[in-house]
Amino acid sequence: MLSPAELAAWLRLTESVGPGAARRLLAMAGSAEAVFELPAAALDQALPPKQREAFNRPPEHLDELIAKAGDWLAEPGHGLLTLADPDYPPQLLATADPPLLLWLQGRRELLATPSLAIVGSRNPTAQGGDNARAFARALARAGYTIVSGLALGVDAAAHEGALDAEGATIAVVGTGLDQVYPRRNEKLAARLLAANGLILSEYSLGTPVLPANFPKRNRIIAGLTHGCLVVEAAVQSGSLITARQAVEAGREVFAIPGSIHSPQARGCHALIRQGAKLVESAEDILEELPPLGVPIAAAPEAVDTPHEQQALLDAMGFDPVSLDALMARSGWPAAELSAALLELELDGEVARLAGQLFQRRKQG
Repeated sequence: MLSPAELAAWLRLTESVGPGAARRLLAMAGSAEAVFELPAAALDQALPPKQREAFNRPPEHLDELIAKAGDWLAEPGHGLLTLADPDYPPQLLATADPPLLLWLQGRRELLATPSLAIVGSRNPTAQGGDNARAFARALARAGYTIVSGLALGVDAAAHEGALDAEGATIAVVGTGLDQVYPRRNEKLAARLLAANGLILSEYSLGTPVLPANFPKRNRIIAGLTHGCLVVEAAVQSGSLITARQAVEAGREVFAIPGSIHSPQARGCHALIRQGAKLVESAEDILEELPPLGVPIAAAPEAVDTPHEQQALLDAMGFDPVSLDALMARSGWPAAELSAALLELELDGEVARLAGQLFQRRKQG
């Protein structure tokens, strides 16, 4: 637990100068409190003039932030780790830009567990969402904590998969922990905390939604974990930023291939060309990682599908397909085909996509 004086010093330091300058000052002084006792010559050496001016003038909102932080930290399950804390995750500490502060809500012990990141598109295909859940379930059952960013799409599916398996999951967010973003994931965040998961952020309480903060938080996702699985991603996406940061941190990167016609698969294909491991199952990931002594759960038995429906699924293949193309492939009349597709959709075998397209949801 930080004393009130230590909390005030850390908050003033992080609110006054950038992380690089703060780390230089800490290296010179030895503690956050001692930073503010450094002689003028040392400050001139460590800080350029504009930063020196900001450092000498406490932020106007500092007292309000200190009071708010003190009240928040008094709540059960709330915590704050500093860069100097012995419990700071060593794998994150060894990265190029470790956060000065980690605000925590939930079970902090998860920071010391073997973990894997699962990231991807905020607008995945139906199959992409299913893949994220399935891989998260299998990897959580194998003993890994699933780390993602609580965003819509693949992130949410990864957290859900881990929770469905009664496994552990960590959400790294890009706002202060006194809010949940996006709002649509408030129930998921509550479920995660109820299941003894962990939500963390480097941003102070009250930090609003700022687009620049989300790519920055991705380095924490990469730095905390043993490896990073990209499920679906466009060529220009935050998921590829996470993958690059994972490589820079010496982590394994895995990617699920997809249709050559899908924009959501192109980022994964680019990663594979650059050396990421192509994976088709959780076993493909586990064989690249140190064993945990927990066998991966067996895949659930396939549900029998009536012969005619299976023939229709075979005709669909695994790429998105239009109704007209499926009529041509199967020879079915439009009315019968539409009825069969609706039944398969209700059974969870087929997803209806935008543009009157359909796609299989299961790979078998």
